[in-house]
Amino acid sequence: MRIASLDAATLEACLSAAVAAPSFFNSQPWRYRLDPDTVTLEVRAAPERSLRHADPVGRALHLSVGASVFNLRVAALHFGWSPVVRLLPSPEDPGLLATVRLTAPIHRNTITFRADLYPAVWRRHSSRMPFSSRQVPPPVRAELAEAAHMEGALLAFPAPAETARMLRVVSEAEHRNRADTDRGMESRRWLHPDGVGATDIGLPRTTLGPQDAREQIPMRDFTAQRHSERLPAQDFEPTPLIALLTTEHDRRTDWLRTGQALEHVLLVATAHSLRASLLHQPMEWPDLRTELNPVPDHTGHAQMLIRLGYGPEGPATPRRAPHAVSDPDTIR
Repeated sequence: MRIASLDAATLEACLSAAVAAPSFFNSQPWRYRLDPDTVTLEVRAAPERSLRHADPVGRALHLSVGASVFNLRVAALHFGWSPVVRLLPSPEDPGLLATVRLTAPIHRNTITFRADLYPAVWRRHSSRMPFSSRQVPPPVRAELAEAAHMEGALLAFPAPAETARMLRVVSEAEHRNRADTDRGMESRRWLHPDGVGATDIGLPRTTLGPQDAREQIPMRDFTAQRHSERLPAQDFEPTPLIALLTTEHDRRTDWLRTGQALEHVLLVATAHSLRASLLHQPMEWPDLRTELNPVPDHTGHAQMLIRLGYGPEGPATPRRAPHAVSDPDTIR
């Protein structure tokens, strides 16, 4: 299949879907290059948009890129292509995190997803607002868990007592983040005032959301203020639904698979009109991350805590244009 079969409009739509993925602090740490001979998209890390203090080993960067790869898969399937993914395909080129080769047409062995995941790509974004007390039905929880399983991860919904323990761990991590001067300065660098010095990366202040007035759900304070009583607060849901995403191992490939699993879960949640926000703070402290490993034997590796529920969708964050994250010859 030659590149002539992949028209420019379809390629741009696929890359637009890729950059719509969630990323740590909306850093969008990815770059893309098209190999026209094999119709393969190379997905590379953009280390200049990493967070040195909050993500020193690049785990969150890999999760972000993995989520982007999943969106590429969804878009490719939507346009009738079969995506073939290889993770870390070149040991001598560690910055090449994945390749997505497009073959067509879709054949019987191609893994497909819900048809409404492609429109969900454009509607999905984090909501840091309070959710309602409406319960998520068990069949929906089961579908979310299956989405994670399809990508090689495990999604569990801890019992109330375990959920409360995990939220205490998140609270400790949030306290450490606010007290750490370097992390605080780094966090604030990714904020920009709404309408002033607008940028296509980072977080507008309108997307930050309030704090939980009951101090039960430790929402991240991106401004890293040391005095939480000075932050706007509202009552959040009294019985939050928290999901724990884990993997059996903790290698770079597992981080990339986690990113794909995370985005698969988030898109299925969006298709069910669920909102989500990520409680990533304890993943940034090795000892606290270990405390979140599945009980009772603590096997496996905690990768993400996801808060799910029904409520306002919250404002969207900006995204870079496809031509800004791809090599010049990829989109002409």
